[in-house]
Amino acid sequence: MNKEQRWSKSSWQTLVAAQQPNWPDQASYASVLADLERLPPLVFAGEARKLKSDIARAQRGEAFLLQGGDCAEEFARCTAPAIRETLKVILQMSVILTYAGEKPVIKVGRIAGQYAKPRSSDTEVIDGLELPSYRGDIINSPEFTEAARLPDADRLRQGYFYSAATLNILRGFTKGGFASLERVHSWNNEFVSNSKEGKGYERLAGEIDKALKFIGTIGMDMGKERDLNQVDFYTSHEALLLAYEEAMTRCDSTTGEWYDCSAHMLWIGDRTRQLDGAHVEFLRGVRNPIGMKLGPNHDIDEIKRIIDRLNPDNEPGRMTMITRFGADLIDEHLPKVLRQLKGEGYNLLWSCDPMHGNTYKAGNYKTRSFEAILKEIGHFFHIHRAEGTIPGGIHFELTGEAVTECVGGGSDNLEAHQLEENYLTSCDPRLNGRQSLDIAFMIAHLLKHP
Repeated sequence: MNKEQRWSKSSWQTLVAAQQPNWPDQASYASVLADLERLPPLVFAGEARKLKSDIARAQRGEAFLLQGGDCAEEFARCTAPAIRETLKVILQMSVILTYAGEKPVIKVGRIAGQYAKPRSSDTEVIDGLELPSYRGDIINSPEFTEAARLPDADRLRQGYFYSAATLNILRGFTKGGFASLERVHSWNNEFVSNSKEGKGYERLAGEIDKALKFIGTIGMDMGKERDLNQVDFYTSHEALLLAYEEAMTRCDSTTGEWYDCSAHMLWIGDRTRQLDGAHVEFLRGVRNPIGMKLGPNHDIDEIKRIIDRLNPDNEPGRMTMITRFGADLIDEHLPKVLRQLKGEGYNLLWSCDPMHGNTYKAGNYKTRSFEAILKEIGHFFHIHRAEGTIPGGIHFELTGEAVTECVGGGSDNLEAHQLEENYLTSCDPRLNGRQSLDIAFMIAHLLKHP
């Protein structure tokens, strides 16, 4: 479809849509989508516009994007403690990065909607039995049985309500005092004092202490200052299930523009960014901030055409490029990409996903190396500075739970034989809370000592 052709929220349906499940009960599927069309939006257009404005600041180097959360959320873990612990880690990381980078940190969760995952194959085979692949709780279940793996349209409806419940508690936590600067810093001090590796972060923690004491000394009441007790927290997920995203798309009454109200920010993945595919067609018409994953297997000319399609007016804050090359390939690919796209004059925020390019198998478990993650982040910063571009964000798969899914890490230093101790993910491995904070303090060093 040519970009000049008229867009509607259903125009994607005339094109090939990758990574869509085969729904066996079409009547139930249509009924659920009709219900979703009638339900209230999960987020609001004004919030998405605010995030776009924040991202535009990050593109200019005036802010920094921290995006993190589950690889694939699970309905069973939609509980107050699980949501709280993930939010807590992101808030702790943001305080560290805010102080070190001397700029605001935009907090975006992979949360309240990250229930679907692309797969490399439609089916998997275990002991000679072939069944549909697990595609996330919004589609089917991970148990390897015929009934569990059958796509169930009612799960789309469940996904909406689990997202609504998650958003409700996130708004309560971020606006009700839980996210106060003083409280979050006390958590970081606890991490530093109780962690052998954390002792190395005492100097930075002490500097933040002094800054907070100065705020009190000049007469500001930290308990009453809104900006010190409340935070803006945004949601994001991969825009994978296009019928669900269409059903959640609304026309904004104040601007007349269309917004996908399932999340503030949406991204398009390596497997779904076909120039003439359904995902690009859908996303070109919604006005949310858009991310695009970029791995080693790309055609730079096609990437340029996709950017032109998604952001024809080169609008600041609209496009975030999320690079995912891997620690061993980033030096080969990132400099060339930066030069090519910088030369076009695009308004882009550059963010690093150091997780997906560093996945490997250790025995029966998929895992990621903390050291490889850190290496890719370091090279991301150094390459941008060498090329005169801005390293504007980081994109993590993480959880606040004490999982054992990624090996290494200063505080935990997990080894491969320990993965089985608390390996909880049903999809890809995540950093646990302590590993995430180790990473944040190490990024802080990169920000303070470029």
